[in-house]
Amino acid sequence: MTTAPPDRRLRRARAATGALFFTNGALFANLVPRYPEIKADLGLSNAQFGLAVAGFPVGAMLAGLAAGALIRRVGSDRLAVGATLVAALGQLGAGVAPVGVLLAAGLLLAGAMDALADVAQNSQGLRVQRGYGRSILNSLHAIWSVGAVVGGALGALAAGAALPRGLHLGASALLFGGLALLAFRWMLHDDPVEPVQAAPEHPVSRAGRRPGRGRLRLYAALGALVLVGAGGGVIEDSGNSWSAIYLTDVLGASAFVAGTGFIALQGMQCLGRFLGDPLVDRFGQRAVARTGGLVALVGMGSALLVPTLPGTVVGFGLAGLGIATLIPAAMHGADTLPGLAPGTGLTVVSWLLRLGFLLSPPVVGAVADTVSLRVGLLVVPLAGLVVVIAAGVLSGRTARPVLDAEVPEAVATR
Repeated sequence: MTTAPPDRRLRRARAATGALFFTNGALFANLVPRYPEIKADLGLSNAQFGLAVAGFPVGAMLAGLAAGALIRRVGSDRLAVGATLVAALGQLGAGVAPVGVLLAAGLLLAGAMDALADVAQNSQGLRVQRGYGRSILNSLHAIWSVGAVVGGALGALAAGAALPRGLHLGASALLFGGLALLAFRWMLHDDPVEPVQAAPEHPVSRAGRRPGRGRLRLYAALGALVLVGAGGGVIEDSGNSWSAIYLTDVLGASAFVAGTGFIALQGMQCLGRFLGDPLVDRFGQRAVARTGGLVALVGMGSALLVPTLPGTVVGFGLAGLGIATLIPAAMHGADTLPGLAPGTGLTVVSWLLRLGFLLSPPVVGAVADTVSLRVGLLVVPLAGLVVVIAAGVLSGRTARPVLDAEVPEAVATR
């Protein structure tokens, strides 16, 4: 990777891509603090609400695998902006839905568009990162977290002021959709379709070993990367879908205070992502991810063991700090795996890690109706434990950046 200073075009492209990440985080976060009143207005049980909210990850699963083909056809710049605009309309529809089925339908559309925008903006980010010659992906995800905090705060204020949801979410769609359109001008346009290059010989196929075993180890590494990313997804979804409801229904928080659990998770995740690049450079992705999983396990586990309003908000914050680098690490690891066509690892991991977002809401909702929401949220420390175990697939400490064509250290040495 080159160490030459980035030119003006790359700096503008980084700013524009950061604006897309910010917009993507802010749009959905505006809706989350309105969940308790939506659930109450529609008369939904915990399980029914969980199923409706699962529409978002279902839409993402249905559309996610099309991202690679659409990027090659229309470019990551056009796909990221176009999908963002349609996602805003889907979230507006969900916010004003008169029945649970339409809530699920709006979230289904928003989730499908979010999946396309997610892969497209990460494709842009990785492309800009290659131009920079150093890691910037964690900082772009940090900007997403800034957007989520801003959006969550706006949503909490709107909820506290009893602002009509249609007015609130309509203004949000216009504001952040306009920002996405402005960013389009400075993005890297007309992505070239890179030819599939022969991957370097996989280390596990050497020394007389059968190449088939190397392929199995490659798939095992891909699966472990999915577990790391999905673990982060499950924990993040706990803040998205259930923090406001848990603080309101179980701990008796006001409408404004109920939004602080989500804000704490996203705010600490943002801080962790801004610190993530230097920490990964110093200690390696593996150590940072394992430490993060442990922080999420202990932080949220303690909050559930001794439930108080301040302790629970702190617990969600520690969970956000712990998962800060997990999804960027999984995406980067997948994008550099040998033996896969360019973009394939990123698309597959982005799609599969959404299983965490898909399975978490209905599982937590069903447990909440059967036992309690407090027990249902045990999924957070359990996901932290999974991350601690699966993070071994990530690269350890390295003395220099890993080239796109190189074999990740974890695959080469494990």
